[in-house]
This record gives sequence, C-alpha cells and structure tokens, in this order.
Amino acid sequence: MLGGSTFTIMILQESFYQQDIITVSKDLLGKILVHQSREGTTTGRIVETEAYRGPEDQAAHSSGGRRTIRNEVMFGQKGRAYVYFIYGLYYCFNVTAGNVPGKPEAVLIRALEPMAGEEIMAKRRGQQVKGANLTNGPSKMCMAMGISKAQNKTDLTAAPLYIEEAPLVSQEEIVETTRIGVDYSGEWKNKSWRFYIHNNRFVSVK
Repeated sequence: MLGGSTFTIMILQESFYQQDIITVSKDLLGKILVHQSREGTTTGRIVETEAYRGPEDQAAHSSGGRRTIRNEVMFGQKGRAYVYFIYGLYYCFNVTAGNVPGKPEAVLIRALEPMAGEEIMAKRRGQQVKGANLTNGPSKMCMAMGISKAQNKTDLTAAPLYIEEAPLVSQEEIVETTRIGVDYSGEWKNKSWRFYIHNNRFVSVK
C-alpha cells in the first residue's frame, strides 16, 4: 500500500530502457531489483546509479566504439544485464539502455537499500556485515544479490533477475554529481552523471 492506494507490481519492460540514458539512470532510482535464486529471493531498492553514454564517453567501456567479448552485450537489445569482473575479485552490474538502437550505453547500479532476503544477503557477504555496509557499493550489492558473470546478458524483463516498477523519485530528492573512479577520462570525469537519493544511508559515496 503506497500513498493510500494499492500499487500493482509490474516488471519493467524493454520500452523503459529505450529512453535517453540519463533519463533511465534517474528513473531507475527507487525501482526494485529482484533476484530469484536457489538460495531464495533477494530484493533491494535502487538508490544510486551512473550513466555511461557510449562511444563518445571516454569513461565508458565502449569508448571510441571499442567492441570486445566482455562488452558485446552493450551493442544489443536494451534491458539486458551487463556484468563484468574488476580487480580480479569483484563483479559490477549494469543495465543496457539508451534511445539509439545498437549504441553501446549502460547504467551502472551502484547501491541498493535491502528490502527482502537480508539473511541471504548477509550469508553471502559474511554474517558480520550488517547495516548499510551490506549493499552500499556496486560490488557489495552484487555479492549480496548473488549476481556474477553467470547473469551476464540476462534479459531483465522477466524472472529470475528483473527490475520492478515503483513510484518515481522526485527531482528534488535526486542528487546529481560526478561519477566514481573515472579520473582517466579527461573532461568526461566532470560529467554529473551519478545520481542518488538524497540522505539515503545506503549510497556508496555522498
């Protein structure tokens, strides 16, 4: 029950992801990421995202039109999972999106606010990990949600890994700032393409 009325659960479909990458990055805030696995179902509210605009964006994996086995999924349909390995240790979860067919753009999901399955999340992260530290970063949330390379290229418009509709977060609640860890990208490091929900304690960097 939200705002005194019943909210019908709906999975976001491909048309949602076929919008401008900045619009999708903002509109994903507040939406619900769901992963149904053998261990059980975990869900979390998306509270932080980053936009990567494609070939012209020197911070993007597809900068200059670079196409590799790793980023191949970015060149295909929108609304697919792009999961990659970093530092030889961790995974990051992205959603392919954008309003230009074939243009390799994606949204990095940086942080979640746990909603259900917290015991499963804690077991995956280590029982001593609690509170905001459970999912307040892209690799932390991947571990907690059981997302790995096995989920790369997954269609996010259907179970077992998908994103549910939820009321839009108002513009007044959205903080727009620079992306994390892209100092190598020249002028592109200054783009205010990281978005998060103001005062949410699960945001990775405030």
